[in-house]
This record gives sequence, C-alpha cells and structure tokens, in this order.
Amino acid sequence: MDKFTRVSGAAAPMLRANVDTDVIIPIQRLVGTGRTGLGPYAFERMRYNKDGSDNPDFVLNLPQYRDSPILLAGPNFGCGSSREGAVWALMGMGFRAVLAPSFGDIFFNNCFQNGMLPIVLPEEVIGRIAAETEAAQGARHTVVDLARQVVVTPEGAEIPFAVDARKKEALLEGLDDIALTLRFKDRIDGWYAADRAARPWAWESVER
Repeated sequence: MDKFTRVSGAAAPMLRANVDTDVIIPIQRLVGTGRTGLGPYAFERMRYNKDGSDNPDFVLNLPQYRDSPILLAGPNFGCGSSREGAVWALMGMGFRAVLAPSFGDIFFNNCFQNGMLPIVLPEEVIGRIAAETEAAQGARHTVVDLARQVVVTPEGAEIPFAVDARKKEALLEGLDDIALTLRFKDRIDGWYAADRAARPWAWESVER
C-alpha cells in the first residue's frame, strides 16, 4: 500500500453522527466492482440526485472540497457492517485521513490495513477545524503530519493526536499486516525447517 507521511489540503466537513458503512458504500456496489473502482459510488445516496446529477447541497460536491484528502466526520463514523469496501470507496474519492470523535471499531482497523489514517479528536476540535476551513473557503489547508503526530489547522494551531506505534510504523513504511509479517520471512522459514527436521511425521500430511 502507499506510504503515509504527510497530507495537506482543504478538510471537508461532513459532521453527521453515525454515518455507517452502508451510507459510505451501498452493498450492491461491492458486487463486480474492484477495490479501485468504488470512488464514484461513495456516499451515493447523498451525493447524487435521482437523475444522476450532482446534488449541489451535498458538502463534498462543493468546489472547495472536491479534491480534499482529509475528511472531518462526526461521532461513530464507519459504524455498521464490516465491509472493507467503505475504506476503498473513501480512498477512491481521494481521502487519506479521516478525523472523527469516534469510529466503528472494524472500520478503524480497516483504515490502517489500506493506507488511510483515522484520527480520534474531540468533537469541539474537529468543529474548530471545520470552522477555520469554511471561513477561508478551503483556501487555507489543514495538514496531517503522521511522523510528528500533529494536525495543523488552517490558522496554524498544532494539535497532537495519538496513534498506535506499530500502526504508525506500518503506515509510514506502507506495510499491511502481511507485509509486516514477511519482514520476518527468514526467521519463519528457519523455524519451519527446524520443526520439519525435528518432527517429520507432523509434516507428512502437509507435504502430500
């Protein structure tokens, strides 16, 4: 997956509470669609009118937020079913970081497995970033700096955030759990070889 070090851009404010994964990507769009083709269907019910045209009242359709890499969300974002496609859809729209007061647990973990950074911040702090962004009409950017573990608001305030050290390392290096495990391939192969020699009978059914 792509490395995450630092992203900068207008932070798009969609501050509704309890936005679930079915709102992010409808289940029917996960059938026959690859993980890189879901961006156009993210938030489909809110994003488009019945005739397929853009809904001008949907915040992510506003010109200043169309290419935002940072999403400001409300409490319990990504709740609901465990579909990993919700993260793929957000990334297909160009988002690399989501800031929210809280997340659905499975969605939160799926973010790290796909190169997206979920950041937990107090609701009032997210509201402040949204207000600063809206006041500048998106012209001043928010910065998410993973290496330093700070969010820099459009007006320049630095807000620290917490992140698990192992997950931080994985994002900085662009590694999911499988890639992290494969860094120890030599040790794993060594263990297999030693165990095969010590217990050949245990490997007979495996090697058939």
